Amino acid sequence: MRPVTIPVSQKYSSALTLMRIPFSVYLMPVFWFALSVADGYTLLRAAGVFLILHLLLYPASNGYNSYHDRDEGSIGGLKRPPQVTQELFHLVLLFDVMAVLTSFFLSPLFALLVALYLLVSKAYSDKTIRLKKYPIISTLVVTVFQGGFTFLMVQVGAGLDLQRVLQFPNMWFALVSTLFLCGSYPLTQIYQHQEDSQRGDKTLSLMLGIRGTFLFAGMSLALGAALLIGLYLAIGQFLNVLIFLLCTAPISLFFGRWVIKSWRKPEEVNYENTMRMNKISSLCISLAFILMLALRTVFTS
Repeated sequence: MRPVTIPVSQKYSSALTLMRIPFSVYLMPVFWFALSVADGYTLLRAAGVFLILHLLLYPASNGYNSYHDRDEGSIGGLKRPPQVTQELFHLVLLFDVMAVLTSFFLSPLFALLVALYLLVSKAYSDKTIRLKKYPIISTLVVTVFQGGFTFLMVQVGAGLDLQRVLQFPNMWFALVSTLFLCGSYPLTQIYQHQEDSQRGDKTLSLMLGIRGTFLFAGMSLALGAALLIGLYLAIGQFLNVLIFLLCTAPISLFFGRWVIKSWRKPEEVNYENTMRMNKISSLCISLAFILMLALRTVFTS
């Protein structure tokens, strides 16, 4: 029999799937959070930042990670990932270049930050450097760059001057982003212990174990929430405290039920529940910050 030839268009279609563009929704809260506490940005620039991050930057990072990991099991956003081909690498390079070039239209500093993010994300996944196999270092890299670094990068791209970005209490809000990522990041690894072990990646979740991962995530998320509420109270934004508590209540309920179920049935720690946790937390936290942003716009207009 003659070997089946896969059309090039189909290869690129599968490669685009591995870029996991819809998965970028899970990182949206950082964008909304950064804008909800900022003044002096323009709507057009903020929209440009959103598109660059969620359609180019994050997918490029996801694609490069998939190119080196070559997962056969479920990964974030894809229960059955297609086979990795060289076309995926081509798309990653294209998205890298497009992300940096389009960022220059907003500001050179923003483009520099975008380029730095892309380089660090490659160091995380690349086989020769592979920060991913070091549990503490990889956790610090991911939580800082996807959290506080991205928080500040959004504000720079949206048009805030650097002095305003680096002042109090903005840097403390950036720390909140990092703490939230510190809580959510290990949960994305919790169902992949076997595959990570086979690949030689000792993730933080693998090091902590399932129960340890839940405890670490719970403490990080609680610390981030406590710091955020304290900051809102310190600057007199009492309504934001109420909005945050109401919008994030479903997260606490689902997380608590998931922990209790997993204590009794280890099979509850699976891809489906992990994705549910990601969806609920992303949508609820995004909703909270969007409401705060809308109220801030109304009261200042």
